[in-house]
Amino acid sequence: MGTWLEGKPVADRIRENVRQEAEHYQQAHGAVPGLVGVLVGENPASQSYLRMKEKACRSLGFFGQILYLPGDTTREGLKIRIEALNDDDKVDGILVQLPLPKGFDTHEVISWIDPEKDVDGIHPYSLGLLLQNLPGPRACTPLGVLELIKSTGERIEGKDVVVIGRSLIVGKPLAAMITNENGTVTICHSKTKDLAGVAARADILVAAMGKPGFVGPEFVKAGAVVIDVGSNAVTDPAVVRALFGDDPKRGKEIQDKGYTWVGDVQPRVIDKAKWLTPSPGGVGPLTIAMLMKNTLEAFKRRRRF
Repeated sequence: MGTWLEGKPVADRIRENVRQEAEHYQQAHGAVPGLVGVLVGENPASQSYLRMKEKACRSLGFFGQILYLPGDTTREGLKIRIEALNDDDKVDGILVQLPLPKGFDTHEVISWIDPEKDVDGIHPYSLGLLLQNLPGPRACTPLGVLELIKSTGERIEGKDVVVIGRSLIVGKPLAAMITNENGTVTICHSKTKDLAGVAARADILVAAMGKPGFVGPEFVKAGAVVIDVGSNAVTDPAVVRALFGDDPKRGKEIQDKGYTWVGDVQPRVIDKAKWLTPSPGGVGPLTIAMLMKNTLEAFKRRRRF
């Protein structure tokens, strides 16, 4: 039986360090970090995520704001708003909440953000710095995954690491970060042959493909560290029971809200893994904590602190 790797204690430590450092700069220089989230349309999940980020800003003494734009905002209209934020000196970080409505080119929109204000770490310039192992903003979720792994005391150097998922937000930047930590990385995806067999050779396994309960015990090497990045809204109680067992809490959530959040990894993997992150409650708190840390670092770089 392994140990649940909760994200909140690690996130709380990071946030407290960020809060203390931000307070120091406010007292010494009268300035605070500023973060603006841009939301196009009315996606309820995106609204919820941004409100959490705004709340986190305020708890740390940051300036935090959400820029709500209607779903019929044009390409030119969005570009004008982002360029205005680029020029606003009190804004140190800009994040465009994804996914964007149909019709927008996500890569193009991200490229409009001033690289100095790219606190999501997914601007082409930021990704170039990552690949060269040079200082710069890093994608928040992969950065949080690294913090969680390190919090266990397990070394990354020399370990076999498998990442299931090749997104630009998690899989690809995480593979680069692990390479920079001297781990040996294999990225798996829907075309990988014998996916379970490849995954089962990993000392550290990261699941980030967005498929509820996809990873079962057959994917896991005994004693492995397993990080579940998945966050999937499931509406069918039968699916929850089949993948996650009889879970009264999740059943009640489906009754009350119409859905429940589940990860990519089946909880019974805990019987085989040394460490397993819960979902929710594992990687999620770290993503926001690392966003706050990235915003503080952008604030310091821009003001030469």
